[in-house]
Amino acid sequence: MKEADRKSVRLEILRAADAESEQWLQHIDYPVSDDGENVASALKRINSGCFTDTDGRSVEPVGFECSCLQKKCGACAMVINGTPRLACDARLSEFVKSGTVRIEPLKKFPLVRDLIVDRGAVFERLSELRIWLEGQGRADSRIKDDVYDASRCLQCGCCLEVCPNFSTAVSFGGMSTAMAMSRIIPMVSGEQRKELYSTYRKAVFEGCGKSLACRSICPAGIDIERQLVRSNAAAVWKRRLRPAKKK
Repeated sequence: MKEADRKSVRLEILRAADAESEQWLQHIDYPVSDDGENVASALKRINSGCFTDTDGRSVEPVGFECSCLQKKCGACAMVINGTPRLACDARLSEFVKSGTVRIEPLKKFPLVRDLIVDRGAVFERLSELRIWLEGQGRADSRIKDDVYDASRCLQCGCCLEVCPNFSTAVSFGGMSTAMAMSRIIPMVSGEQRKELYSTYRKAVFEGCGKSLACRSICPAGIDIERQLVRSNAAAVWKRRLRPAKKK
């Protein structure tokens, strides 16, 4: 980006020293370095440089999580301008016109500090429900594409953030549980499949309000509605697993 074309955005970062502290907004006028710069790289740059906020205060390092920066791990999930998404997939060039990027932590999980939340409840629930293979498994070749699609779930929590039925205090596991089960169910048989069908009905189907608020929020682009239709048909309506029709 040429110096004459250099743009800036105002970052509004919701911060808190820890879970017990009051949250507050810090405003930073941030110069966008290039068209490919994203929210995650901006936060990393802030944490490694000397930035001041609009009140003239030095910006202390912002607590946030990231790893791959390639939409593969889901660690950098946060709320950006009101929408849960991955910080590594939110280019600052999207916000240059509006001029403001509000960055907040996910709200459905306990706050640790700044933009870091504790998503441990998601993984504990998967463990409690015993969603794993107890031996070798193989999916029918006719539905392998659906199984692969479900396996791309990052367990990032973006879908849970918009779900009106999910909270860490209820038994409904949300779509993170549903995707794990959609991947495992076709690969098992016999008693384990029966057990997983029962678990699916209790942990997913009975708690889902079918609002499909999660349908278009998945950073990995998983066709959540298609996965639900397939899993509901098998686990609830006892229909044979078949490949879903392509849209």
